[in-house]
Amino acid sequence: MTINEHALDEVPPTILSFLKDLPNICSLAGLACTLAAIYFSITGVFYAAMIGMVWAVAFDWADGLIARKMTGRTGEDMKFGGQLDVLIDIVSYGVAPAILLISYGQFQPVYLVGAFIMLAAGVLRLSYFSIFGLADGSRYTGLAIDNNNLALVFLFLFESLFNQSIFAILLYFCCVGLAILNVSNISTPKLSGNPINVYLLAAYTVITSAVYLWLLFK
Repeated sequence: MTINEHALDEVPPTILSFLKDLPNICSLAGLACTLAAIYFSITGVFYAAMIGMVWAVAFDWADGLIARKMTGRTGEDMKFGGQLDVLIDIVSYGVAPAILLISYGQFQPVYLVGAFIMLAAGVLRLSYFSIFGLADGSRYTGLAIDNNNLALVFLFLFESLFNQSIFAILLYFCCVGLAILNVSNISTPKLSGNPINVYLLAAYTVITSAVYLWLLFK
């Protein structure tokens, strides 16, 4: 083998070549849902934002299920997919809820504090996981941040029972409470690792989406 041939063998794959990997496409679909959630949060269409947030979790869990069932994925595919997941998680479960809180709080400066706490906790949580991974191979240290979206989507089902100012305070404390759980030392199971939980999430996603669509158009 010549020097030039050896150099060619070490040329890394192109960035877009990883789009051929189905789990990565699924991850990007979740990112699109998150972008929609951020847009609708900023524009004040919060029920539509909830649909985007719950579908972001559904695609996130689905990409892991697909990846585990696929054969022939290379080590580079798995490493790239893992990095992609972490970066998208920061946006989906850190940035999006923070923007939701700020927007629902009508952009009052005090809501920046709660938003920062939630975003900082999410970044710390993901950084810790990137280094230490799962405890005993099956449990997280701290509440996994995908639960943030699931909790907020459930909370907003009761939004119409409160006036805006009261619910904004409730949302604030819920976000800060979730942030505290994210960085706590509690041990929580990896729910997305069980296919049954993925199907339960699918049912939750469909049901909550239907409810929010009804609320939007009633």
